[in-house]
Amino acid sequence: MMAERRKRVDAAQRQRLSGFLRDLPIALDDETAAQAWSATTQLAERHRLTLYDAAYLELAQRRDLPLASLDEELRAAAEVAGVALVELAR
Repeated sequence: MMAERRKRVDAAQRQRLSGFLRDLPIALDDETAAQAWSATTQLAERHRLTLYDAAYLELAQRRDLPLASLDEELRAAAEVAGVALVELAR
């Protein structure tokens, strides 16, 4: 919705993207909440990230997954933390 409000996509694009995302095999990670006040907070402090971004980094690091983001600060933190990055077209 924010992308549509900011005129990055129109309503039709948002609806197509919503369908694409709905069909992805997404699973919730129960450990993320348990890490919020320890590892995630430490990553946020160390790399000067928001807790929101640090949660992505913590999850990628803990699960040994590559991280996909266009956020330059998060990408830089991932590189320092040794987390692989997904190359994204801009």
